[in-house]
Amino acid sequence: MTLPNTLCAPVAGHPGPLSVLVVDDSAIVRQVLSAVLSEKRGFRVTTAADPFIAMDKMKKFPPDVILLDLEMPRMDGITFLEKLMSQNPLPVVICSGLTGPRTEVAIRALEIGAVDIITKPKVGVRGFLEESAVLLEDTVRAAATARVNRFQRRRIPSSNRHQANPTIPPAVLAQSAHQREKIIAMGASTGGTEALLQVLQQMPEDCPGIVVVQHMPEGFTAAFAKRLNGLCRIDVREAADGDKVVPGRAYIAPGNRHIFVRRLGPSYFLEVRDGALVSRHRPSVNVLFRSVAHAAGSHAVGVLMTGMGDDGADGLLEMKQAEAFTIAQDEASCVVFGMPHEAIVRGAVDEILPLSRIPAAILQK
Repeated sequence: MTLPNTLCAPVAGHPGPLSVLVVDDSAIVRQVLSAVLSEKRGFRVTTAADPFIAMDKMKKFPPDVILLDLEMPRMDGITFLEKLMSQNPLPVVICSGLTGPRTEVAIRALEIGAVDIITKPKVGVRGFLEESAVLLEDTVRAAATARVNRFQRRRIPSSNRHQANPTIPPAVLAQSAHQREKIIAMGASTGGTEALLQVLQQMPEDCPGIVVVQHMPEGFTAAFAKRLNGLCRIDVREAADGDKVVPGRAYIAPGNRHIFVRRLGPSYFLEVRDGALVSRHRPSVNVLFRSVAHAAGSHAVGVLMTGMGDDGADGLLEMKQAEAFTIAQDEASCVVFGMPHEAIVRGAVDEILPLSRIPAAILQK
């Protein structure tokens, strides 16, 4: 089976609506997504009930973005995604209704090359909350700007966990051992799952505690943390309210919850709670960075990575003003150079670095 050769048009200067192909066997889901991504919002939607129909539609209506279900008749979404990425890479957003342990299938799709995940609507158009529509629209627009060829999919077996071949030796941390605890705050969106993997894999087991916001729906962050935990030397877990931030551990903010860092004496603790969207997101990188600026000041490192929009830019500026060391991922290594660019424009960044140089910079400060 050969997929049609299509080209992905960029959003900037796009001559017309973004072309979106919805591939889902549920007629209701196709209806809801088509209604939300309407032409008046700047989209043109084509639908297909399975990948075989999708391939025919792609010949007639080359899509800028594909919204892909994972469980479908005749061919599942993972198989279709693998064929697409090997033959004709396009921006793909996974639209998943999987829950519990099955969310790992959606995380697997990110490994293969999907740029993001959204939660499948469970109700009709009238019940599709406005903030969900905002998140859907933002996700699709971000995907349309993604440089899919920037994904370097690294299939590293879980047996690599804790093997003694770290790129950065623990000794670089010795100079700060007597000081108040340091903390690392990281934020990412589109393309961030693989970027975070590449950074966290380089962290030694005695690195400062790390708190991460990766824009991802509720229910998927636990599976993402589990995947990272199996591939990194440090421990990685989904954050819980009241967690103490300890060295050698990374905490992933739960989907649909904001995360704050609070200081008690020399130690840091996490607060996880509900709240309105901030910078069009929940969790928001700005919320995390602002809390770290107040709690840790010069004892923090802030890292803003690939993603569309400006979430994290203002918070990173607050961290810099509080004398934290701040890093932005450079354009060449970003899938979407949105959030880091906005931070650079605001004067919030001490160093602009390619992804490969970020781990060493984090630990040397």
